[in-house]
Amino acid sequence: MQRDLFEADHDAFRELVRRFFADEVVPEHARWESDGIVPREIWTAAGELGMLGFDMPEEHGGGGQRDFRFNTVLGEELVGCGATGLGFGLHTDVVGPYLRELATEEQKARWLPGFCSGELITAIAMSEPGAGSDLQGVRTYARRDGSDYVLNGSKIFITNGINADLVLVVVKTDPEAPGSKGLSLLAVERGMAGFSRGRNLDKIGLKAQDTAELFFEDVRVPAENLVGEENRGFYHLMAMLPQERLSVAVGSIATVSTALALTKEYVRGRKAFGRSVGAFQNTRFELAELETEYWVTQVFTDRCVRDLNAGTLSATDAAMAKLWTSELARKAADRCLQLHGGYGYMSEYPISKLFLDGRVQAIYAGTNEIMKEIIGRSLGLEDRS
Repeated sequence: MQRDLFEADHDAFRELVRRFFADEVVPEHARWESDGIVPREIWTAAGELGMLGFDMPEEHGGGGQRDFRFNTVLGEELVGCGATGLGFGLHTDVVGPYLRELATEEQKARWLPGFCSGELITAIAMSEPGAGSDLQGVRTYARRDGSDYVLNGSKIFITNGINADLVLVVVKTDPEAPGSKGLSLLAVERGMAGFSRGRNLDKIGLKAQDTAELFFEDVRVPAENLVGEENRGFYHLMAMLPQERLSVAVGSIATVSTALALTKEYVRGRKAFGRSVGAFQNTRFELAELETEYWVTQVFTDRCVRDLNAGTLSATDAAMAKLWTSELARKAADRCLQLHGGYGYMSEYPISKLFLDGRVQAIYAGTNEIMKEIIGRSLGLEDRS
């Protein structure tokens, strides 16, 4: 089956991205995994080539290409070459829409040029030690004091947390509001007094990706750093989360594609009992099943990309895409590792890295249990008696 999602401009962008990764990223990535962080210079190098903020307005240094197919190309190539340390997807796919859609003109002029050049790295801080997918549990709070907000609290599991120059922090600004109401988004900038970073967290995968704890102790955040409307943060988050979940789906289905490619190549060359592993019926059946599931899922994911571009992607469909693709990625990585035998358990083989790096796809952007809840609520199953 041939995909029909992309056009010539996307193919040209893919070649640019692929060359950049091959020349600048792949040779250094093992060292970055050992260091636990990617150097900032790689961000500015990507920015110079137009790989960051390509969907931002041209007047602010962006490419003016409001087309998630470019995001899809970048996400697929990141997974395909194993460049899991680069937080470009979080920067462009997740934080970018908040700045593009909610920031004031003054904020855009301040932040977007650096966002697009790679000089200003971004993060978003939702999760807390006691509140992950449940935004009703947010305890980080900010009270208004004159022309500032005074921010206190902590966040955890923050992607780009060490490198980030600008962090969108989900905070409670109305302590009397019930549940997830009364939330706001405050942009906290590097160097603000009282803003500190804890550990660069040690994870089982994504070793080169800086993932941090963040702490806020009486941080004075100027009121002009409020992104969107005060106390409407939950609504802003709900509006942006479908794209974030689609971004995870793109990475997940790319994990399946990469696992299949690695495994088909391996079983053709690996000999057992006098013939290639690929010649055994069990191998063919395993890969036939995964190949079929891959293509069915790829078609659905590509449809979601089209729907996002058209402005019609629903929260339910995005949840379905994230749930299904991440579960399939987990299954494919496991079965493909098994087909590598003992070598699949060796760190030097790419399938082992894919197995570990891909596991988080079922957790972040809302756990898959939350995705099931979102989908379940859309089915109209409540007792109406």
